[in-house]
Amino acid sequence: MSGYRFKNFQADPESRFDSLFKIFKQLITHTSGDFDEAIDWLRELDKEYELTTNEYTIDDFIEDLKKRGYIKDKTDGSGGTVITAKTEQAIRNNALEHIFGKLKKGASGNHKTKFTGKNTEEPSTDLRPFEFGDSPQTIAMIDSIRQAQINNGLDDFILTENDLLVTEQEFKTQTATVLMIDISHSMILYGEDRITPAKMVAMAMAEMINRNYAKDSLDIIVFGNDAWPIQLKDLPYLQVGPYHTNTVAGLELAMSILRKKKATNKQIFMITDGKPSCIKENGHYYMNSNGLDRRIVSKCLTLAAACKRSKIGITTFMVANDRYLQNFIDEFTEANQGKAYFTGLKGLGEMIFRDYTNNKRKKL
Repeated sequence: MSGYRFKNFQADPESRFDSLFKIFKQLITHTSGDFDEAIDWLRELDKEYELTTNEYTIDDFIEDLKKRGYIKDKTDGSGGTVITAKTEQAIRNNALEHIFGKLKKGASGNHKTKFTGKNTEEPSTDLRPFEFGDSPQTIAMIDSIRQAQINNGLDDFILTENDLLVTEQEFKTQTATVLMIDISHSMILYGEDRITPAKMVAMAMAEMINRNYAKDSLDIIVFGNDAWPIQLKDLPYLQVGPYHTNTVAGLELAMSILRKKKATNKQIFMITDGKPSCIKENGHYYMNSNGLDRRIVSKCLTLAAACKRSKIGITTFMVANDRYLQNFIDEFTEANQGKAYFTGLKGLGEMIFRDYTNNKRKKL
């Protein structure tokens, strides 16, 4: 007998290490890189959900982590264990797959703008009439001949400048982005962990840019009482501190970074609960956590307008639902002519991904 025998789909079996490693990557992100705390959580989950067997225990998993280079002993003589750069990379990959899906690595990708025009890199399928200054290489000869036949008839064929059609080109552009993450104490208030999703978004975004937009740049800064830049390798260890929210310091640092960039497009993505409560004047902090202080708010709005004049767009991802805070973000966004998303933590990464990549084309 010939033919095909069909059966129900069965996924390839996953090794015990791989299944535990998936959980471990999530836990190590939540514990801000604290290996011992992550393993304690893993042991508790094992008790409840029987993740391991007598043949493969948590201790076996730890030993495999060491053998594969994911963890190492501390070098300060304290006898503890820390994660390695290989684990940091694995965490970023995990964040990317979790938030943006399994994206394939591309060449040195670029964003398409909504503009089309001359002397650009990427041909499109659109045609337009020839204009003075167009390169002869862009002339679509077959379509131009067809156009001449339509315009002048077949008996006495004539090809004039008015018959020429050129293949439209699409501009490619580079983008410099600063991602601002609020690490004030309010990011973990009221029993809601807002900082872990923010970290995952930052790690996923960095991996996505490295894979698909190699010519773009991404700088990450955090802001509490002050603002400072952090490296990509610092993200897994990022924690909320006993800070107020100095949005002004974050914006000033972001503007300083972007002024040095040569990219055509410059933008700031800000993840915050939306309540500025601190500024620094003449070396002294002025703080007020009660409502919205107009002295602080005015400085935020002034910087938003300054970013607009510098052609730096600000997109705010607001992770709190207070109506009066949303009113401030509305005012802030209007001053910059930017964008704001009032969202919970669910779907935050997808929204940032769409906003970053979705540049629609427009025929001119």
